Amino acid sequence: MEFMTIIMRTLVLYFVIIFVFRVMGKREIGQLSILDFVVSIMIAELAVMSIEDPQTPMINTIVPMVILVLIQMIMAYISLKSEKVREIVDGKPSVLIDRGRIDEIEMKKQRYNFDDLLIQLRENNVASVSDVEFAILEPSGKLSVIRKEEDNKKEHPETLMPLPLILDGKVQEEHLERIGKTALWLRQELRKVGHKDIKRISFCSLHKNGSFFIDLKNEKR
Repeated sequence: MEFMTIIMRTLVLYFVIIFVFRVMGKREIGQLSILDFVVSIMIAELAVMSIEDPQTPMINTIVPMVILVLIQMIMAYISLKSEKVREIVDGKPSVLIDRGRIDEIEMKKQRYNFDDLLIQLRENNVASVSDVEFAILEPSGKLSVIRKEEDNKKEHPETLMPLPLILDGKVQEEHLERIGKTALWLRQELRKVGHKDIKRISFCSLHKNGSFFIDLKNEKR
């Protein structure tokens, strides 16, 4: 009888966990935020404890799972509205190679050594560090690599790395500083293309040819 109980619990929890992860979203495993990862581990532990102890009512497992999912959904909603919360939950990307130069200080901050760097460069089919213009360590731990291009236009060297200049209506001062520009310059350039209210812009970045990519909030397509 206990054997059948274990089988039934396993089947029920299997479908419950599938439902839970469908509710949590469609991120790949390697792209999970710290919050997603913690929730995943706790749900897995709850499932194992329930299967190992058939005497415990299943409601004692399902209720904590539901609470964890609610916490995750609430935090995900808050992070959509707040850039600071998003940085705490998801983290920020770190530039490890900037315009062909390795940033050893940033590597130390991220506890990232040269072996890690070389391994991930090889995984990106890059044989030599000298071939890299930018290497960005994403919050997921994945390294995004932008190769050097022989035909980069000298008149727009600041546009080699695609950085968001506006996110959710907020100017990204740090990114502007990295490309040697100011918020005043950005506002002036946006006015030239007909965008006076920065708060209406959900995303803005600069192309290699000096033009802007602009996406407006709640823009009808």
